[in-house]
Amino acid sequence: MSFRFSNRMKAMNGTETREIFALLKNPKMISFAGGLPAKDCLPIEDIAKITNDIVSSSDFNIYLQYGITEGIEELRYALLDYVKDAGILNQKIDNCLVISGGQQGIDLLCKAMLEKDDVVLVEDPTYLAVLQIFNSYEAKAVGVKTAKDGLDLDDLENKMIQLKPKMLYVVPTFSNPTGKSYSLENRKKIVSLAQKHKVVVLEDDPYSKLRFSGNDLAALKSFDTQEWVVYISSFSKTLSPGLRMGVAIGNHEIIRKMAVGKQGTDLHTSNLSQKITLEYLKRDLLQPNIKKSIPIYKMRKDAMVTAIKKYMPQEFIHTDPEGGLFIWGEFPNAIDTEKIFHEAIVQNVAYIKGSVFYADGKSGKSALRLNFSNETPERIEEGIAILGKLFQEKLNNI
Repeated sequence: MSFRFSNRMKAMNGTETREIFALLKNPKMISFAGGLPAKDCLPIEDIAKITNDIVSSSDFNIYLQYGITEGIEELRYALLDYVKDAGILNQKIDNCLVISGGQQGIDLLCKAMLEKDDVVLVEDPTYLAVLQIFNSYEAKAVGVKTAKDGLDLDDLENKMIQLKPKMLYVVPTFSNPTGKSYSLENRKKIVSLAQKHKVVVLEDDPYSKLRFSGNDLAALKSFDTQEWVVYISSFSKTLSPGLRMGVAIGNHEIIRKMAVGKQGTDLHTSNLSQKITLEYLKRDLLQPNIKKSIPIYKMRKDAMVTAIKKYMPQEFIHTDPEGGLFIWGEFPNAIDTEKIFHEAIVQNVAYIKGSVFYADGKSGKSALRLNFSNETPERIEEGIAILGKLFQEKLNNI
């Protein structure tokens, strides 16, 4: 068959994590691949009760009807309160858009802002799915070097001057894939540079509430006096990924353009998902569930770090994050994690190769991302032991 697909699809493939999900149907597979929240952290009973209350209410029919694109008004006001924990204050309802998960927010901002061949700056390495979204709009992603405390500010400004990017995408707290966080000073300077060079910053914040240690850090948006930052947060890691719920906060003109784009995508986020989230917030259930979840994730992160130290080769350099869901590791350049991935799969262990997180698609061949949230400590140790033996054998044969 010779279907005439659009040119923009030529640069697009399924994301690495989506493709790997097919392998995870095997119950023996130990997955360090996807970013799934732990089953024990899903508030199943609370959501069941809320849903039952909604279904039993006299106005249930409202949530089966169409709704407004921007989202249920009461929920939008609740979300303005929700983002205050990140230091985002004095926002109005016109600055708020309910989105069907954080990833839709990224897509809608790209739809509103990007033309073919526009440059988007990203941290190297960055969230792999965002690179796919940029490809879908035929934009060019360019990596920015990292420093110990966040982005390399000299490299960032040089690229802002030379490439005149339309946008900068960052995950400043517990970054996907590295788990690192930007310092407060680094955040302030990024915002200052964005304002100076008139670059829209897309701040993606799905993980900041999953902090195990250290102090909370204010969002970049909290320093945004000129409204160049669009802040996106998701409930996928703290409530349920299946509800597809998130929020975008930004300049009202940008939010309006995103809303218009959303009309052509899904009209509005599921009213039932919105109502469940609203009730979850109104009943003050979110914070207790996060408080319950953090020790579970910390225990699993600690189990992975301990297993890495015990089983992985000494050459393996890795992060030890203060929160989030991921550990990033790198070997000497002689190791190719893409090639070894297929051997790991045969031994029922999955991870994500490092190269898919880089804008050029070529760097990071000796790196990998490990997720610790969705496996038990026992299976984490078993899986890391298998990887450690596999990688050590490769190093011994170099």
